[in-house]
Amino acid sequence: MKTSILKVLGLGVIAGMMFYSCGSSKKITPKNDGEVEIVSYCSGPEYQSNNKAFRYTGIGESMNQMTAKNMAMSQARAGLAATINTTIKTVTDNYVKSGNFNNKEELLNNYEGMTREVVNQTLSGAIVVCEKMTKTQQGNYKSYICLEYGSSDVLQNINNRATSQEILKVDYNYEKFKSTFEEEMSKF
Repeated sequence: MKTSILKVLGLGVIAGMMFYSCGSSKKITPKNDGEVEIVSYCSGPEYQSNNKAFRYTGIGESMNQMTAKNMAMSQARAGLAATINTTIKTVTDNYVKSGNFNNKEELLNNYEGMTREVVNQTLSGAIVVCEKMTKTQQGNYKSYICLEYGSSDVLQNINNRATSQEILKVDYNYEKFKSTFEEEMSKF
C-alpha cells in the first residue's frame, strides 16, 4: 500500500513539474539571472599572439590617469617579455637538442644568455596596438594597453646576436633555427 501511494505521489510531482514548465513562458537568461557582461578592452582573438606577432594586454587602475597607464604598460611589457622568453627558450632547447652539438651544455647556456638580451632589446621596440582609458564608478582611471612585437623581428634579433658571438657562430645554423622557431610560432 505504501509503495502505491509513493508511486501516485511521485507521478503527481512529475506531472506537476511538466505542467509548470510547459506553462511558463518566462525564459531564464543570464541577464534575467542578474549577470552582467563585462567588456574587456584590447582583448579577444585579434589581440592574442599568433604566428606573426607576440601580443600581450595589460590593465592598470589608479586614481591618477598616468599611473593607471604606466601600470597597464608595465604589465603588458612583463607579459610580453615572459611570452617571448618562454617561446624562445623552447625554440632554443629544441634547436640545440636536435642539432646534437658536441658542447651542448655550454651552447645552451650561451643561447639562454643571448635570449635574455634579445628579450630586453625587444621590449623597447614593442608597439601599442590598442589603448583604451575608462573611468570607473569609484572615480578611478582604468587603462587597457595591448603591446605587439613581430615574430620576424624577434628572429632577426636572435640571428644578429648569434652571428655576433664567436662561440655561437661556430654551431649556429640560421635555417635550422628559423625552421624550429617557425614551428613553435605555428602553435599560437
